[in-house]
Amino acid sequence: MLKLYHAEPGANSLKSLIPLKEKGLAFESVYVDLHKFEQHEPAFLAINPEGQVPVLEHDGVIITHTTVINEYLEDAFPDAPPLRPADPAGKARMRFWNKFVDEHVMNYVSMHGWHRMVGIIARSVDAGEFEKLLARIPLHEQREKWRTARSGFSDADLANATRKIEVAVDKVEQQLSQAPWLAGAMFTLADINFFSHCGLGLQRLFPEINAPTRAPRLVDWVERVKARPGVRAALAMPDHTNPALRTFTGHAR
Repeated sequence: MLKLYHAEPGANSLKSLIPLKEKGLAFESVYVDLHKFEQHEPAFLAINPEGQVPVLEHDGVIITHTTVINEYLEDAFPDAPPLRPADPAGKARMRFWNKFVDEHVMNYVSMHGWHRMVGIIARSVDAGEFEKLLARIPLHEQREKWRTARSGFSDADLANATRKIEVAVDKVEQQLSQAPWLAGAMFTLADINFFSHCGLGLQRLFPEINAPTRAPRLVDWVERVKARPGVRAALAMPDHTNPALRTFTGHAR
């Protein structure tokens, strides 16, 4: 019934792997090797013309974009353990945090990941071959991101991205002083979103933020999230990334 096209258990792919595991939903795992640019192959573009993972297929219906995928799972499987509050106010809080992560966190953490990992991959490709690979990328913004990763993001852009992440860390720390989870008393899709894009790799990617001192509640929250069986199961999915490049799921700085 369910099929998830995904890459390594990190960032966007992790964000939709966790709900499937947390809800105990059986699904077929289809690995898409981003390092071999399989997301831009015609076979995958026939599934998602934007050429991005993850993609959920449910009885022939295709759903893209992680926040949409995760809410779809809540709607499609109401009898599975919920990851969304039942009351309108709780749903609003969860969606507020999802919007915050999607718009004010994800891209800034991603910039550092692309600078440290994707840039190395992009520079390893011959210039002529690189242009051919770029031509296959459907989204203009993604083509430009690959070009920038190859040449390197500017120090000013990286510094601004770090500042944005510091703001997010302080905001989450403040919220966790009032409730155990981002949307209140229960673990929700909002926690999964922030964990996948920022919380999991925070201390490894940004040791200069000094999270244990600056955000001790956040550090504790990360450990509580990692201890959940569904999260552990998602993180245990195969990781084919070169260990030296594992900025999100391994130990590369």
